[in-house]
Amino acid sequence: MKASVVVPAFNEERLLAGSLAAIREAMRAFDEAGWASELIVCDNNSSDRTAEIARAAGATVVFEPVNQIARARNAGAARASGDWLVFVDADSYPTRELFSEVVAVADRNAGGGATLSFQTEDRAVRLALGAWNALSRAVKWAAGSFIFCRADAFRAIGGFDQALYAGEEIDFSRRLKRLGRQRRLGFVILHQHPLRTSDRKARLYTKREHFAFMLKTLLQAGRTLRDRDACHVWYDGRR
Repeated sequence: MKASVVVPAFNEERLLAGSLAAIREAMRAFDEAGWASELIVCDNNSSDRTAEIARAAGATVVFEPVNQIARARNAGAARASGDWLVFVDADSYPTRELFSEVVAVADRNAGGGATLSFQTEDRAVRLALGAWNALSRAVKWAAGSFIFCRADAFRAIGGFDQALYAGEEIDFSRRLKRLGRQRRLGFVILHQHPLRTSDRKARLYTKREHFAFMLKTLLQAGRTLRDRDACHVWYDGRR
């Protein structure tokens, strides 16, 4: 068995080295399980030292010229040779225990995700995170910062939808769950060892901006998710 860890990265020179160090340590779980593994970083048209940092960490670097998270993940997956794909965002820090959980549930699931943790004292942000984690577990939607799946299942559903600039992880979760039911496989949200990820979107954008985006998305029945300009929180380059 082999796991391919895919990290999409756009102008991540500030956080990437720390993230890749955590991922390398977490990948020891695959070694302990007797799995092979590889680390792939997709440089999503960065203008900084992202690719250089990734190569220095021993990652295979692929390039995706169109700045879009779905395309970056798909480009990384296209290079992957593993039986399992593990997508980790470049501002996230998985643990060996979390990757061990992936190994433990692999035989009976098509894929899954994990609950999240932030280092923040903002009560509103902590409340929102708690609400997301509860929703994620209840309806089995994976957060985009951590998604794992069988490589053959990924190919069968066509990967991430490149028409979407945000919310692609929810669409992906829904389609993967449908395929899993057909194959009598589950979809699981791991929660024993939450993924620590950056709270920078909460710090760099106001609560009013987040609320306005969510309200507009609801009122337009999700059409904003197909509009790059409307999804500026993901694409305006603030770091």
